[in-house]
Amino acid sequence: MLDPIALARQLIDIPSTTENEGAIGDFLDDELSRLGFTTRTQLVAKGRFNVFATAGGRPRVLINSHTDTVPPWFASREDDEYVFGRGASDTKGVIAAMIAAGQRLLDGNVTDFAFLFVVGEETDSIGAKSANAAFADLGSEFVLVGEPTESKFARATKGAFTSLLRFEGVAAHSAYPHLGDSAINKMVAAIAEINAADWGRDDVLGESTVNVGVVRGGEKPNIIPATAECEMIFRTVKHPDEIHEKLAELVTRHGGTIVRSHGNPPQQMVVPQGAESVIVSFNTDVPHLRLLGRPLLFGPGSILDAHGPNERISKKELIAAVDTYHDTVIALLEGRISAP
Repeated sequence: MLDPIALARQLIDIPSTTENEGAIGDFLDDELSRLGFTTRTQLVAKGRFNVFATAGGRPRVLINSHTDTVPPWFASREDDEYVFGRGASDTKGVIAAMIAAGQRLLDGNVTDFAFLFVVGEETDSIGAKSANAAFADLGSEFVLVGEPTESKFARATKGAFTSLLRFEGVAAHSAYPHLGDSAINKMVAAIAEINAADWGRDDVLGESTVNVGVVRGGEKPNIIPATAECEMIFRTVKHPDEIHEKLAELVTRHGGTIVRSHGNPPQQMVVPQGAESVIVSFNTDVPHLRLLGRPLLFGPGSILDAHGPNERISKKELIAAVDTYHDTVIALLEGRISAP
């Protein structure tokens, strides 16, 4: 029987930061073939591909997660309770539990499911979007998406809206600031208003939030900066079009423009009857897989441990997730979990 802890460490030890998923894709292709699945790859971009693996029957249930991680990569280690390493919770521990469950299903002659592991979730979801189009006629009914949800089914997620703003000023010698117009000052004023604004509330999802995560601008401290830009992401309870409209109006007042943006609305997921469920604020590939079936969102590990210098996943939780993935697929195939 496959050891999910050992597999998780193998996966973690293959660097796969976004845009560098080729090696992890090769490993999954080989490993799933070795376990008896029929695999094929879907080229998404140069050196980047999704991995699809069928158990042989009609793939009514797709088991899905993403192979990319955020940087920087660092190798695995473990103690008595946890496996550590980049991707331990997001989402290589998840994938290990999924594959162990898939092996058990295959050994039990359950074949009406398939794996779909995609690239690019941490940035633009290019893998999920490509798969959504390529496999739209597959006939799948449900997509069981794996993300670290603390081993609870997520019934809803906030939406997301990412935006790049640019501000233009006039360069001048810093000793004569009245001759210039600081683009950085414009940006700082806009950011202050963005952070103070009300971006919406919902009785179920809570409050929209925003994080200005990147700022750039200027050339030298003795030059009034002529350009500045910033990037931000909203975790929104509203449709992204509403956020875009309000942001554009705000930014214009400060002499800025929205250069680039993209987003998706909040999502609702299927939850098995009687299962513990939560609402999560982070974004997933769920909105980009809608043509492949009704989504469920579940995974071991905590998003609070993801993306940090001590990313980890509980061994106990990872092993328990093998049972949950196995039992959920069986319940979906037997019609004991229905979409509302």
